Amino acid sequence: MGVGEGIEIHSSVRKPTFIDVFAGCGGLSLGLKRAGWRGLLAIERDKFAFDTLSSNFSGGREGLTYDWPEGIERRAWDISELLRIRQKELSQLAGSVDLLAGGPPCQGFSHAGRRRPDDPRNQLFEAYLELVSIVRPKAVLIENVRGFTSSFDRREHGGIVNFAHTLQERLQRDYDTISAVVKASDLGVPQSRPRFFLAGVLKDQGLAESLKGFFDSLYEYSSPFLKMRGLPKKVTARDAISDLEVGHNGAVQCFECPGFEAIDYKAPRSAYQIAMRDGFEGKPSDTRLARHRPEIVERFASIIRSSREEGRLNVSISPETRRAHGLKKMAIRVMDPLSPAPTITSLPDDLLHYSEPRTLTVRENARLQSFPDWFSFKGKYTTGGNLRTKEVPRFTQVANAVPPLVAEQIGLCLARLLTGDLSYTSLQGNTNLRKSRLLVAQLATK
Repeated sequence: MGVGEGIEIHSSVRKPTFIDVFAGCGGLSLGLKRAGWRGLLAIERDKFAFDTLSSNFSGGREGLTYDWPEGIERRAWDISELLRIRQKELSQLAGSVDLLAGGPPCQGFSHAGRRRPDDPRNQLFEAYLELVSIVRPKAVLIENVRGFTSSFDRREHGGIVNFAHTLQERLQRDYDTISAVVKASDLGVPQSRPRFFLAGVLKDQGLAESLKGFFDSLYEYSSPFLKMRGLPKKVTARDAISDLEVGHNGAVQCFECPGFEAIDYKAPRSAYQIAMRDGFEGKPSDTRLARHRPEIVERFASIIRSSREEGRLNVSISPETRRAHGLKKMAIRVMDPLSPAPTITSLPDDLLHYSEPRTLTVRENARLQSFPDWFSFKGKYTTGGNLRTKEVPRFTQVANAVPPLVAEQIGLCLARLLTGDLSYTSLQGNTNLRKSRLLVAQLATK
């Protein structure tokens, strides 16, 4: 489906509106826009991530711009600063916002890192709640890591704290809410990625009963949605990135990073890859390869062999393999080509390719997240040291994003819930979709 063409909505039905908070590079926004929602504002503090969002939603594709409110500059905003100096402009949006969506930064909750209950980033959901009270949206949507539902032991502050429960309790003063942990791989994304989602609707709308079945509806609608797209229900890592193998394409000089090589590109090799091409005719961006030293390439090749022999694909390498290579890092995993990938992280060396002795590129991670190939990323590729808490480079932007394919399906279900219009369905008659179906049929005969 052409990204900019969105949803078939009866002309008498206005497009529902949303604000994306902690928007990152725009994965959630992209999915909502594809589902026919109209973006009013995106709030993101990091310059790299905001540059990515701005460049992809600048109007080059129909339906992907934001109707930026007057009085709020179109720039990277820290939410606390925005609330402090633009509260009047935000309050003027009250009554015109159907959805306030966002995922507060998750590093302090994540099981992948050091879980810190006092990480200042954990408190950003307080700013989210303040924005809810000002804008009074008809619905709220919150996404976070699964660790958001786990309890922290904070004896020095009076005992156990569970941020998910606290958040729901605070919202339930004005909103009916429901939450669940959703695996992206259950919705057609080639990555496991379990994430906490909370949906809520203002109590005066009479939608409490309908909301109870929200996540059941999400799974119910997913199969026909994916079938209409020509996508399988389960997408493997190979389905997602086999057309980006260096052995298949060769490598060329990276034009934006002198001294690096990038993956060349020939053509898609699976239905999922055709969908991710999304009508894009050029070579995908962000295919810069890491410069692994020869001994590192040899080590990675050995780790891939060992993981296959030990049956440890998609899980951390064995203690024996770590000892054999003198490694302290425990999080290294080798992808299983025949299954969805494990959850990607912001650290490139957490995950090795299933057949090539290397880490993945930004584009390969983006494919595993269901970003289309026309979507390009801005800023540094990686960062380190103290800058890790201050900058959001490309690998981190991709890792932190809501998979657009998940966001689109959630957006469709939210639109149905708020409007009561069960005819909200992905547009079937556009040129890109017909072309994709033809290519899928051709691939099937090969």
